[in-house]
Amino acid sequence: MKSLLIALLLVVPSVGSAAKPFSSGANYVGTVTPNGSSLPWTLDHGVKVFHLIAEPVKKEIAPGMVIDAWGYNGQSPGPTIEAIEGDRVRILVTNKLPEPTSVHWHGVILPNGMDGVSGVNQKWIKPGETYAYEFTLKQHGTQMYHPHVDDTTQMALGMEGFFIIHPKAEKQRIDRDFAIFLHEWDVPPGASRPNPATMSDFNVFTFNGRAYPGTTPLLAQKGERVRVRIANLSMDSHPIHIHGLHFVETGTDGGPIPPAAQLPETTVNVPPGTTRDIEFVADNPGDWAMHCHKNHHAMNQMAHDLPNMTGVDQQGVEAKVRTLLPGYMAMGKEGMAEMEEMHMGGPTNTLPMMAGEGPYGAVGMGGMFTLLKVREHLDGDQDPGWYQAPPGTEAHPVERP
Repeated sequence: MKSLLIALLLVVPSVGSAAKPFSSGANYVGTVTPNGSSLPWTLDHGVKVFHLIAEPVKKEIAPGMVIDAWGYNGQSPGPTIEAIEGDRVRILVTNKLPEPTSVHWHGVILPNGMDGVSGVNQKWIKPGETYAYEFTLKQHGTQMYHPHVDDTTQMALGMEGFFIIHPKAEKQRIDRDFAIFLHEWDVPPGASRPNPATMSDFNVFTFNGRAYPGTTPLLAQKGERVRVRIANLSMDSHPIHIHGLHFVETGTDGGPIPPAAQLPETTVNVPPGTTRDIEFVADNPGDWAMHCHKNHHAMNQMAHDLPNMTGVDQQGVEAKVRTLLPGYMAMGKEGMAEMEEMHMGGPTNTLPMMAGEGPYGAVGMGGMFTLLKVREHLDGDQDPGWYQAPPGTEAHPVERP
């Protein structure tokens, strides 16, 4: 009987959509997951029914690099689940992985048998099986979902997603609501399969599974109040910094932070296994960098086992080495910026360490880097292009005093 019920639910036509997953009249703004989407749902006798499919996915990190990851519904991170405090939700999970899995609803207050820890709260979801999780949402905030079977492999390969529970009524008006999942991967140059055994030395760092210049910018119109939800299930903490404005931290996966405890910040540290909500008023037009402030995390596939050549006189070395290795270039004496200017190629399916072209030339960044574009006026969700600085407001060269 249980199997028949699940089968019937799977054929109910979808009434939700990635763009408008909510009932009309909802008293909040839906969340935008840059480079991602929200999960559609159906309604079954007052219960919102979602369907997650755990499966291998092809994930483009940035143009020129595709990896073999694991995720949900063809995405890594998986699609964002959005619901409202008080909703009854039923989430079907179908396993199309080559090994068992489960789903834990991180931070959600629910009955013990729905918590998703394999062996403790439920049996494994074996390949080909579908399980149903059903509970009523008693809270609001930014939560996550992820497996609790073979955690090392499954989360390292990208199995994670947002579970956002909107309040019945927002206490503070929000005009734009973004969600960014942080992740780090170890992908050897030329390879496509991340190494899930790596504990500390990662070389690809992503926002919602994308590295710069593959990241989609966040857009805001001047005067709008913006919320950014940030989640982290990687092995490291990530201090996320935004230029050109100050924000306050308004929530964690444990719930809202009281206004009296909210401090003005420019960087929010997001430890593993947590979420952080920040809010600000976009009152300063421009193209503002948003990035992880661990310096190597805003770079792409750089090697970490190279000798330190900074300041080393390599005069004559290049010619000698070329007799053994044609095309060799001695580099690193003056730093690594020259690699970006030379647009050096690498093995197939490998990102350059630094990439991206801006209005003033090479951006020289990668990894966990994107832009917040604040404009006086926006044309819908269209990227407004590069900011045109008013005359007299740009840094410029001068004669040495």
